Amino acid sequence: MIIHQFYDKGLAHGSYAVIRLGKMVVIDPARDPQPYYDFASLNNADIVGVIETHPHADFVSSHLEIHQATGATIYVSKLLGAKYPHESFDDGDVIRLADIKMRAMNTPGHSPDSICVLVQDEYGNDKALFTGDTLFVGDVGRPDLREKAGNITAAKEKLARQMYHSTREKLMVLPHNVTVYPAHGPGSLCGKNMSPDLQSTIGRELRENYALRLMDELTFVKTLLADQPFIPKYFGHDVEINKKGAEPFAKSVASVPKIKRNAPLQSDVLIIDTRPREEFRNGHLKGAINIQDGDKFETWLGSIVGPEEAFYLIAANEDSMEILIKKAAKIGYERNIKAALLCPATRLEKLPQIDASDYNFHPEHYTIVDVRNWGEINDGKIFEHSIAIPLPELRERLSEIPTDKPIVVHCAAGYRSAAAASIIAGEINSIPVYDLGEAVVEVGSRSAEVGR
Repeated sequence: MIIHQFYDKGLAHGSYAVIRLGKMVVIDPARDPQPYYDFASLNNADIVGVIETHPHADFVSSHLEIHQATGATIYVSKLLGAKYPHESFDDGDVIRLADIKMRAMNTPGHSPDSICVLVQDEYGNDKALFTGDTLFVGDVGRPDLREKAGNITAAKEKLARQMYHSTREKLMVLPHNVTVYPAHGPGSLCGKNMSPDLQSTIGRELRENYALRLMDELTFVKTLLADQPFIPKYFGHDVEINKKGAEPFAKSVASVPKIKRNAPLQSDVLIIDTRPREEFRNGHLKGAINIQDGDKFETWLGSIVGPEEAFYLIAANEDSMEILIKKAAKIGYERNIKAALLCPATRLEKLPQIDASDYNFHPEHYTIVDVRNWGEINDGKIFEHSIAIPLPELRERLSEIPTDKPIVVHCAAGYRSAAAASIIAGEINSIPVYDLGEAVVEVGSRSAEVGR
């Protein structure tokens, strides 16, 4: 038996192939199916099945495309309400892959329709558990994403209670040596406390996972619901895409229009400029938002831009343009791209550089906006009198920012503050807007010294 993990660092997403005697099943595939085809070819295997552990919120799956290309059967829980050809896969159902078995276990908690998949080897021994978003290394799936999305909706408190029973009654009773293969690793917004390790065992999770410690149901619910991260705007949208099945990846990516760099743009369409911060600061189109290309581009694109909003995508060069369109497609946003282009040669807008010496000695001359996440903010402000507006909420809360002083924006390392400063500057042009960027720690410590 071969078990292989495919890991997408940008979305912290793990998908899997299981091969036995020339037959292959794919579990929780990403949007681009080509890596699975290549792996099957490399191992002289036929893809005969695709299992979805639930309708994913944080990425678009290629399950339907794989079915259409290979004839593989799609297996999902009957609770999912899938609108594509499939076979139900629930408690007690078994897929036979040559002489091994893949057994479904209904494990509601992250979502009402979540399943885990227990693999038994040719001797009938429990060997591996594909846990989807139910159990992670060091964490369990958050229960607050299905209050308004999916075939079945449920309050987060109800799902948290279900997670308590799923973990205690289904997973924690498995043999300690069963290997745990989750659908996500550190950085995913589907949990809050994930380990950097990408696989584990039941025994290790029983020893180390905070959510599997001995506690009563009420304590578990309170613990699980506390301090969950923000929910990106695109999550509910992707649940609905995955219920229907997405368009073929390559065809959909190729259909994105590309226009000349100096072509006229519609004034009522968002502009997403993906170039590095310094390039953007030195010249950009009026109103453009600087979401830089990087490991978490997809997450921030889907957190700042709504799933129904069209946008122009500006790239630094042709190669990065192709990559960025594919990244947008991973969350189902390729159809939102009105057109992709290189940065126009004529750029009228610039962001000013802050005078650090004036800021250090006269911080009261500025309005400081802290755009970190609530968990970071609740751990303590870097600047005592700052206004806290996390980046995902900023476009909707711009009216809360006073305009009687120059505005300084900060986060923790500079990526989010670059996006936030561009958003604010695009709407407020009566005063300067500064991005404190990577200088936040140094300037923050100096400001603290001045304030003593």
